Amino acid sequence: MSVTITPQSTSARIDIERVGDALLGRWKKERLESRRLAEDPRLHTIPGQPMAEHRERVLEQLGILVEEGAIQRAYPTDLGGSDNHGGNIAAFQELVLADPSLQIKSGVQWGLFGAAILHLGTRKHHERWLPDVMSLKLPGAFAMTEIGHGSDVASIGTTATYDPETEEFEIHTPFTGAWKEFLGNAALHGQAAVVFAQLITRGVNHGVHAFFVPIRTPDGEMLPGVGSEDDGVKGGLNGIDNGRLHFDHVRIPRENLLNRYGDVAADGTYSSAIESPGRRFFTMIGTLVQGRVSLDGSSVRAMQAALAIAIRYGSERRQFPGASGRETVLLDYGLHQRRLLPRLAQSYAMAFADERLLTVFDEVFSGARDTPENREDLETLAAALKPLSTWAALDTLQEVREACGGAGFMAKNRVTGLRADLDIYVTFEGDNNVLLQLVGKRLLTDYAEQFKGADRAALIKAAASQLGGRVSRFGLRQVGQSIFDLGQMARSVESLRSPEAQRELLADRVQTMISEIAMALREATKNTPKDDKRARAIAAEDAFNAQQHKLIAAARAHAELLQWEAFTEAVEQIDDEGSRQVLTWLRDLFGFGLIESNASWYLVNGRISGQRAEAVTAYIDRLIGRLRPHALDLVEAFGLSPELLRAEIATGIEGERQEEAHAYVEAQRAAGTWPMHEKDLYRAKKKAD
Repeated sequence: MSVTITPQSTSARIDIERVGDALLGRWKKERLESRRLAEDPRLHTIPGQPMAEHRERVLEQLGILVEEGAIQRAYPTDLGGSDNHGGNIAAFQELVLADPSLQIKSGVQWGLFGAAILHLGTRKHHERWLPDVMSLKLPGAFAMTEIGHGSDVASIGTTATYDPETEEFEIHTPFTGAWKEFLGNAALHGQAAVVFAQLITRGVNHGVHAFFVPIRTPDGEMLPGVGSEDDGVKGGLNGIDNGRLHFDHVRIPRENLLNRYGDVAADGTYSSAIESPGRRFFTMIGTLVQGRVSLDGSSVRAMQAALAIAIRYGSERRQFPGASGRETVLLDYGLHQRRLLPRLAQSYAMAFADERLLTVFDEVFSGARDTPENREDLETLAAALKPLSTWAALDTLQEVREACGGAGFMAKNRVTGLRADLDIYVTFEGDNNVLLQLVGKRLLTDYAEQFKGADRAALIKAAASQLGGRVSRFGLRQVGQSIFDLGQMARSVESLRSPEAQRELLADRVQTMISEIAMALREATKNTPKDDKRARAIAAEDAFNAQQHKLIAAARAHAELLQWEAFTEAVEQIDDEGSRQVLTWLRDLFGFGLIESNASWYLVNGRISGQRAEAVTAYIDRLIGRLRPHALDLVEAFGLSPELLRAEIATGIEGERQEEAHAYVEAQRAAGTWPMHEKDLYRAKKKAD
């Protein structure tokens, strides 16, 4: 199929340094500092290293981070930190390039265990424990997840019952399903844990709170009443000593309650500045959002590393003779471009979206914009972006593995190791589907009161108001009506090339999906007696369950739009004409890719015609062709040195092999010693006959 499009110059080139600076973002200094540290061979993964040795190596690596001053950024200045919350996460994200086990174990120590003390405790807790946490004198675990409850933190079974006679809490796991599970530092190295438990005092359960609980002596002996089990070999991240913890009536002082949001007096009286138990719980959990922010950017960095390896290799590796007489470079094959270049566009979109997320995170945690509304928006944004980037990282790593053939399967080329280590990213710090469900609920919540008595038009209007207003500072804007098919293919493509048209199609999908879900939920209780609360609750629950997959799809579409918006805004800030042109093509590839991958929805809902859908695919192919000459520059802008990639096939060795082979053949031909191929002899014979 041919599409008539006004020709555009392909002579534009990107300014690698400027684009690289845009990708590094606001915390360029911290990222580069962390990358220099990640180049240190002492911090690198040793492929195939036995688990026990890997665990001890990673513990030693944490000590190196302390020595290098790499972990203090987020802590208070008067305790040796620098109150640099955004810079701390930016630097942490880069450590995935050294060893993901090192990164995640450091995240357990300082981003979970230490951060819980910092954000859930008060000044006395900070002064008592944080100096030793920061110096690694006090290794710790973050004991939230339970084997029987997973993402449902509010329902955990571990209890902390207050005894006013001794002024102690009794920490207890009453059944096996309440055992704390998958905890880094739990199997070997942790000496204490921040344990999340149901706080019970005076016969009232006040919900989940956090407690500082010693678990081991400095010599590694378990303390009385504390049990630990080693999780053993995992699918990845085997440098981390994950394990289970359980407690048999373990007593701790009342002061070990991390009481920023809820306290218990000596006589057992409970008090909290947040009256609502639900809001108190979500406020406490919300302070720990940095884990999701960290994983979002870390996944993007892994994607960038994988794409840099594959595109460099694909630009050198040759396979099957072409018209020129030489074998064809892999990246010159259309299918190879289709496999890698859309994912390259996706990595750019996700990098710019992560920068937006990190900015909002820093605004909240620095106190610059720490309001309940901004915290709620931060939690929603993190819950939207973390699932997409962690899924995309696994998808990209697998595609890169296959695109690099047998070389991609070699551990020395990093791809399989990263793929194994990042597998767990999609379910820890919140299962991806659960997180997207939270996003979907948030999209419904702001106009839920309008369900009563509202017709379909009113619901659509409410959805547009929600999407265009509440999170507009993340890039969403109100849009007009759906784009109607213009009938002519060339004109259809031209109409979709504008940012406004792409935005309208992407935003319209979110709005329509949300309005349809809202209508379905409203209709579910329409014929249920208003005074029968149980029947209405059952009907509502059944309706929500039936709409759950649609809600998650809507949340995903919402997150994709946020990524597209972040990419668009980043492109608009590029002042170099050539860079802006190439990045615009890359942004369009991302946007058109979203439309193409959801073409069935657009067709079924009458947003585009079959002809326009075909035009979208044809234009994607055109964009890929334009971007092919820029592929190496676009991965060069990632700024990943050979010491960070550490993949043999990304060092130029393949190009050297290919040139050596070519030179050998040419020399043989020049000397007249290159044998004639049987096929050529056969053709010559046929021609003579």
